[in-house]
Amino acid sequence: MKTLTHHYPGTFFSFEGIDGAGKSTHIQYFSEELACRFPDKKIILTREPGGTPLGEKLRQSLLNESMDIRTEALLMFASRQEHLSTVIEPALMRGDIVISDRFTDSSFAYQCGGRGLSIRDLDVLETWVQTRQYGQQTFLLQPQLTFLFDLSAEVAQQRRSATRNPDKFEELDVDFFNRVRNEYLRRASQSPERFVMIDSSHSIQDIQQQLKTCIAKL
Repeated sequence: MKTLTHHYPGTFFSFEGIDGAGKSTHIQYFSEELACRFPDKKIILTREPGGTPLGEKLRQSLLNESMDIRTEALLMFASRQEHLSTVIEPALMRGDIVISDRFTDSSFAYQCGGRGLSIRDLDVLETWVQTRQYGQQTFLLQPQLTFLFDLSAEVAQQRRSATRNPDKFEELDVDFFNRVRNEYLRRASQSPERFVMIDSSHSIQDIQQQLKTCIAKL
């Protein structure tokens, strides 16, 4: 199924990667560079889980409370539905630029890759929550570009060790994050036109230059 966001006046980006890969470090830089490139556009910075008052409440439970893996997945998509309907789609309809720290790829990476939930089950949820109709065609609402910050699970674990108050995911072992990473890479291989691969072992300056080059092509 094709993506839909290219039919909106606005533009949708997402940043993805395992915990410790450094994606959040670069979102602010990316948004500032976009503001310089498109001074007339409003830029919406948001995150998942979260992004709305309800989503932020669900975030606290999702990141800190133990629960069944299907409950976890359903709450992730419940938060996403609220996020799409109240923040992302209205912004795209206005012509804004939306940058989300995580989106659906994270659900596949963490709930399927990490937790072991069936990919088929999440395909159903993704289709249900993100299918849109445009004219006579049916599309799947996805970011136009997803920046995947890729890093080995071992190096990411070293970076996470400095976290003072880790959430329930950040506390998990290297094997878990290897599975998460592999699922990210599987998703990227399925949609190479959407993903921009970022080698997160490179310096901050090198990564910022890569992001700047991508912005110059927009």
